Amino acid sequence: MFRLTIFTIFLFSNILFGQAKILIYMDLKQTDHLKAYGITFNALIDGMKADWLLNYRGGSFLIDYSQKVVVECRVEGVLFDEISASQAAEIYSNVQSENNNTEVIRLEKAPKIAVFVPPGFAPWDDAVTLALEYANVPYDKIWNDEILRGDLSKYDWLHLHHEDFTGQYGKFYASFSNAQWYIDQQIQYETNAKRNGYKKVSEMMRDVAIGIKNYVGHGGFLFAMCSATDSYDISLAAQNVDICAQMYDGDAADSDAQQKLDFSKTLAFENFKLEMNPYIYEYSDIDIQPMEIGNQNNDYFTLFEFSAKYDPVPTMLTQNHVNVVRGFMGQTTMFRKILIKKSVILLAERPGTDQVKYIHGNFGRGTFTFYGGHDPEDYQHAVGDPPTDLNLYKNSPGYRLILNNILFPAATKKKQKT
Repeated sequence: MFRLTIFTIFLFSNILFGQAKILIYMDLKQTDHLKAYGITFNALIDGMKADWLLNYRGGSFLIDYSQKVVVECRVEGVLFDEISASQAAEIYSNVQSENNNTEVIRLEKAPKIAVFVPPGFAPWDDAVTLALEYANVPYDKIWNDEILRGDLSKYDWLHLHHEDFTGQYGKFYASFSNAQWYIDQQIQYETNAKRNGYKKVSEMMRDVAIGIKNYVGHGGFLFAMCSATDSYDISLAAQNVDICAQMYDGDAADSDAQQKLDFSKTLAFENFKLEMNPYIYEYSDIDIQPMEIGNQNNDYFTLFEFSAKYDPVPTMLTQNHVNVVRGFMGQTTMFRKILIKKSVILLAERPGTDQVKYIHGNFGRGTFTFYGGHDPEDYQHAVGDPPTDLNLYKNSPGYRLILNNILFPAATKKKQKT
């Protein structure tokens, strides 16, 4: 027998005497999981309320009936049912039962989204912008200038493009230093640093990283993938030491850089060892190497199961129609478990290994979520590869994990329980 709260009484009274609902399924029967997030997100923009039914049929959504939502679902090919108030009441009762590892999370307001990208980037260079574009979720593009002048306060949720926050241009020097795109990128960053009053790109990226950390501390939601995860924390740890070789910033790196790192300043990682060789395509030992992964046909990661009623945040972030997901590589593919701070929540790992794919943590009043790899549907994405067509991957579980993150900030701050 479960307890009733004011929320539950209010919820049931509105259902029993209120309007019908739209139930968007998110289990294996859903025809387009990714578009379903966009439908829900845009309903919030339109002022409607939605409920996320955690662990119920893959994390389904219940939205107040709207002809506009019905039409959008049909146009976008999203599976849904129109259900009566009494049917909705039965679902709520089932989901809020103490006997089930399920919960109702009210989504109140669509977060304002910013994506941190260099000017002129192509959307297909980044899995998150691909997902946002495909799902029709609006976002703004920002870069170093906006962060340095304090514009992050305008946004609820920030995604970090596959950035190098250490000022080493992705450590692509050995392979691409003569490529025109690399030369153009270096000129672009150096010009940007000079315009903002910095002698070195690494110094500018240090202050950008600190600005982002302050944003999180004041309540911002941060989501990063690939190299924007470990290079970000490395930048924070090395904010008082030069870790860049001469070809990156014009002078030699500090020979005692490793000893001078301050792990107390990082968000997720600690005790890592820098890769100081400028010709090696790696930042540190945080990242899992391809030889450690082995045969790509055996590269899968498993989502942890959490208590929906007592751990709603990690439950939201891991909602999916499967619990085993195909792996994918990136400049930073996965994280070494021993180097992850004990305060960080592990969301997904390769069982039986020290390889962690997906993590979440708190800092100040905000949160950060790091997801290893470049593109969930392009196993080994290389520079210049064609873009992923999400019309071919409408039900991608790897992309679903990205889109869980855009709805997470829309949830009410306090979990409602019965």
